[in-house]
Amino acid sequence: MRRRWRIAGVLAALTLLLTAPLPAVSQEDPPVPVTVPALTDWAPATGGYRYERSTRLVADGAGERRVADTLADDLRDAGHGTVAVVPGGARTGDIVIDIRPGRTSLGAEGYELAAGKRLSVTAATETGAFYGTRTLLQLLAQGDRVPAGRTVDVPRYEERGVGVCACYIHVSLPWLENLVREMAYHKLNQLLLELKVKSDAHPEANTWGYYTKDEIRGLVALGKRYHVEIIPEINSPGHMDPWIENRPDLQLTDSDGNKQPSRLDITKPEALAYYTGLIDEYAQVFTSTSWHMGADEYMLGSDFAKYPQILKYAQDRYGPGATPQDAFIDFVNRVHAYAAGKDRKLRIWNDGLTGANTVPVSAGTTVEHWLDVATKPSRLRAEGHPLMNAAYALYLVRGGFHSDTEGLYDQSWDPRSFEGEKLATSDGITGAKISLWPDNGRGETENEVAVALWPALRHIAQATWGDPHPDSTYAAFTARGAAVGHAPGRRDLTRVPVADGSYTFRTRGRTFEAEVARTADGYVTLRTADGCLEIRGGKLTLNVPLQPGVEAVPQACDPAGTLQRWQLEPAAGGYRLVNAITRMPLGVTDDGRLAQYPPDRRTPAVWHLST
Repeated sequence: MRRRWRIAGVLAALTLLLTAPLPAVSQEDPPVPVTVPALTDWAPATGGYRYERSTRLVADGAGERRVADTLADDLRDAGHGTVAVVPGGARTGDIVIDIRPGRTSLGAEGYELAAGKRLSVTAATETGAFYGTRTLLQLLAQGDRVPAGRTVDVPRYEERGVGVCACYIHVSLPWLENLVREMAYHKLNQLLLELKVKSDAHPEANTWGYYTKDEIRGLVALGKRYHVEIIPEINSPGHMDPWIENRPDLQLTDSDGNKQPSRLDITKPEALAYYTGLIDEYAQVFTSTSWHMGADEYMLGSDFAKYPQILKYAQDRYGPGATPQDAFIDFVNRVHAYAAGKDRKLRIWNDGLTGANTVPVSAGTTVEHWLDVATKPSRLRAEGHPLMNAAYALYLVRGGFHSDTEGLYDQSWDPRSFEGEKLATSDGITGAKISLWPDNGRGETENEVAVALWPALRHIAQATWGDPHPDSTYAAFTARGAAVGHAPGRRDLTRVPVADGSYTFRTRGRTFEAEVARTADGYVTLRTADGCLEIRGGKLTLNVPLQPGVEAVPQACDPAGTLQRWQLEPAAGGYRLVNAITRMPLGVTDDGRLAQYPPDRRTPAVWHLST
């Protein structure tokens, strides 16, 4: 009887257990794959995709093959081995690139990525498919397995960019090439470059630091392959000193008879002819459909009253009610008309648009808004100007102000937030960009600038592509950047090719002894018996000695002295010694002195090192 009671009791307890309501079980959704910018949506599925050494890239059309070829190179550079690009049907483990123009909902740059037994990237355009492969590369940077699921990822803004002023201080090509790759990896698509291309038509303007036409052709080709449009800028009519310091005939003259090397005399027909001639010369190497003329700070540190000829010009052209500002706008509009005749759209900065003009800026001119002035973004938009946000809050000034990226992220900054005004909608706003300016050229080295740049670059990529605040904290957002890492093919410019120690440097005509020591930012100092070699002397431009022929002389060693830092660039059988700031190689004069020269003006010395 006791056994039957026990069995009955167990059965009753079991019945009670099975019929009692079950406690709720927490079932969290699978985590969304980590990318920068964050995916705009993600629909998880069961299973996953695994990248194998047998993986192939399946691409049928010409556009698909171009995307696949670039992806194959990037996979190799990222350490994922050699991948074949093949046409035809896909098998398990393959990656499929598919361009379908009919998928109009994806727009010009959106894509769909689906991961399962195979992984597919589908887009309406080649650019969209390319961006899908950037997402794939970021996912593979975190492991060979991609969780199963699907995303449709479309950018919110058309222009997502970076601006670099290499206008006075030369920025090395490897640094710019790294920037193009990093931009593309984070789906940024526009690089503004204010720089000087060495002129054949105007050799008198070829002061350092220019770029040769072949150098720019190579950079533009890289941008094209990585879907980064490179827009050139020659600032005018202000900040023209890199071009007219040796052309006093084109310099504006004030009422005291003083020439202004930074200001172009907009009242002279020769001034427009000179400037448009430079546009034509740039068109030989830049393929962009836009032209940036700057048009900022024309009267910086002065005012129109010092130049009565400008008011006279405006009144002669537009009547007695015209203002000096009308002459300025007239010059902008004439450049606009010239650029339009060459199938190029004009872009300008906003600060010259103070509202003191009666002549309107030509319709269609894109205004890049960086400074809070009387004419607000809402008015510019109402006047029909495409509006880009290039806010001062997004600036990184070499040796000066740096954007507060963490603060901007915490504020959920987005491209509607202009200096002095936040717009309620994104209508008419093309996008936004961060800007790098060399105000104190020796304040930081390129490698130091890079350290500050990458967080800001990732933030602007996020704020222009999707939700400006995808993570609850800035620390979580920066963890995204750490997870995806840097772009495949990016060169480590901090690597020093020789160990610290004492060396004899030899080249034809000169030998010297120096202690080589790596600096924290990836250059070296050269300590001789008399001190550390430093570029010193000559005319300073933005605090940098940029004159060719300026000597390298021993000075008291200063750990903060950026002009004492050198890059050892491998050359045939030895190294070139390139100053980290002036970017000129160290050569030897006929009488045996050490001096800097542009690399295309005098064959750089090759230094042979021995211990």
